[in-house]
Amino acid sequence: MTITVSPEAAARMASRASGLTDESLTQLHQHATSVFLLAAEDVVVRVSPASLQKQLGTAVSLTRWLVTNEFPAIEPFTVPQPVVYEPYAVTFWRHYPQPDDGAPPVGRLGQLLRDLHSMPSPSIPLPQYVPLAALKSTVDSSTYLEPDQRAWLTARSDALLDEYGRLDFPLGHGLIHGDAYPGNTLWAYQDVRLGDWDEAAYGPREIDLANTFQGARFGRTTEELDAFSSQYGYDIRRWPGLQVLCEIRDLHTLGSYIRRADRGDTAAAQQLSYRIETLRSRDGRARWAAA
Repeated sequence: MTITVSPEAAARMASRASGLTDESLTQLHQHATSVFLLAAEDVVVRVSPASLQKQLGTAVSLTRWLVTNEFPAIEPFTVPQPVVYEPYAVTFWRHYPQPDDGAPPVGRLGQLLRDLHSMPSPSIPLPQYVPLAALKSTVDSSTYLEPDQRAWLTARSDALLDEYGRLDFPLGHGLIHGDAYPGNTLWAYQDVRLGDWDEAAYGPREIDLANTFQGARFGRTTEELDAFSSQYGYDIRRWPGLQVLCEIRDLHTLGSYIRRADRGDTAAAQQLSYRIETLRSRDGRARWAAA
């Protein structure tokens, strides 16, 4: 008999194994990862696929290095991690309670990325950034996607990767967050910290900037993009490669929705189908729902 471990069960078992009490465990949200709060411990528990164990270990080591070097990354909790309970890997992070009056302004992310891109290279081995690296296997293995959707996503990915290979990157290569967008910033009282380092890599710095501009899909305003560019000190809108990176980001965002649709999440399936439809029709003005 196969015993299926749920994300909550993995969070509880990993917490107990790490010496943390799990009675106060409550779910905060679920998307690409399942995120829980241990209120009594003031710890956030993130439950990710076990296939990401290596990346998660890198994220923990990197954020410890960043905090030591006075960069405001979210802090990993002081326990050995990640903790693996197949098919999940669990990590623990300091909890930063968020106010009710809104997320940090978009411009603050520009400042954080300017500081991050100015840091020396860490001694921690980082993977090379490879665009759409995980999407191919997700598309190939999906049970939800229709054959024509699968074929289109594969062809579009190949075309964008070809365009990406011909880009020149004026900002150069270095440590990048890899998934930097305003939704990954958190208030820490009056300060702002940058979280979700699972995709940290060595790659073109433009990657970290383009993600915020792709946010026009979700209602990001010109004023916010102006503030972001001003705080970073460079306006990527002057660079002709921005559109290619935004379109790569469009496809990248589909991965978690495909996996959720495969698990029977009807809301994710509806949003996925809408996103694919608007991409296939080249509707650059279509607005997507965040989840």
